[in-house]
Amino acid sequence: MEITHTDIYRFSIKMEPFTIATGTMDYAQNVFIRVHTDSGIYGVGECSAFPMIVGETQETCLAMAREFARLWKREDALDIPARLQQLHNFTAGNTTIKSAFDMALYDIAAKNAGLPLYKYLGGERRKVETDITIGIGTPQDMANKALEFKQNGASVLKVKLGKKATDDVERIRVIRQAVGKDMKIRVDANQGWTFDAAVYALQAIGRYNIEFCEQPMRTWYNDRLTELMSLSPVKIMADESVYNHHDARVQINSGSCHYINIKFSKSGGICEAIKIHDTAAEKNIPCMMGGMLESRIALSAKLHFVYSSPNIKFFDMDTCMIGHLEDPCVGGVRYKGYFLDINDAPGIGADGDDAFLAECERFTV
Repeated sequence: MEITHTDIYRFSIKMEPFTIATGTMDYAQNVFIRVHTDSGIYGVGECSAFPMIVGETQETCLAMAREFARLWKREDALDIPARLQQLHNFTAGNTTIKSAFDMALYDIAAKNAGLPLYKYLGGERRKVETDITIGIGTPQDMANKALEFKQNGASVLKVKLGKKATDDVERIRVIRQAVGKDMKIRVDANQGWTFDAAVYALQAIGRYNIEFCEQPMRTWYNDRLTELMSLSPVKIMADESVYNHHDARVQINSGSCHYINIKFSKSGGICEAIKIHDTAAEKNIPCMMGGMLESRIALSAKLHFVYSSPNIKFFDMDTCMIGHLEDPCVGGVRYKGYFLDINDAPGIGADGDDAFLAECERFTV
């Protein structure tokens, strides 16, 4: 099945401003692609650039997408390892835009097999309930938002921290007081603390029954994670410390994490995400499915991956619920409260809305 051309779209999605430790974003800097083949089947992919975390912007993703599309012309779409190796041979890194191309290949392969992606990957349906994320604000504003989510039926909160440690502790104190003792709370520092601040914050918030903390420190302090874990009453989840399965192996073998957060924008897509999942599963390290600011298109691919990945025990799949003001997707995953579901359409089962795409800048290669 030969690739004929690729359509590349500047896929900007308006959203309410969202703040984490490393910055604020007021629109999702996404890219959407359709990889066309001579069989009439095309595959879709989407990625969400988060420059403060992964180092890619929408502009760099668009530039690299055109290079990738040129590499793939007249190549076999069904030879996924070879196509992905072409991208890795061409450039190191750039995992965000690579994830969109990876996703499109898996969409093509599953459509060609006449199967929903999760069945193509050998998975089966299961119940998936996402957490809901609270961005950084004043303690009272965050507590008010937490209570609003609880009243709307949420049972798991993900709270962004990583600013001044003493303020972060106050944020958690006020949130826990607002929602009561039964609601699950997990936190994400987004690399915002120093070692000493992380020790202080984690020891202080441990009394509030925190499920885990994602990425408390910058990755250049990975060598101190084992020490931090020995001092913390809160379990540690590796996020930015794990991009690929080699990173996962290093973190696990050095005793530097209890859990791992898998994101396509870090792994470069489904192919490497499977390797991370399997590496963690071999050592009984549970994983979480995370993401950036993707629409329901990439979210659909993530749900298929979750269905086929039994070692994913935690679900941070609320990206479309935390401020997107537009929905550029047709078909795909649906929220039922905080639970996710999708039908058995072949492939990913989602596509870009043609009316939305008509307003997007497009490149065809």
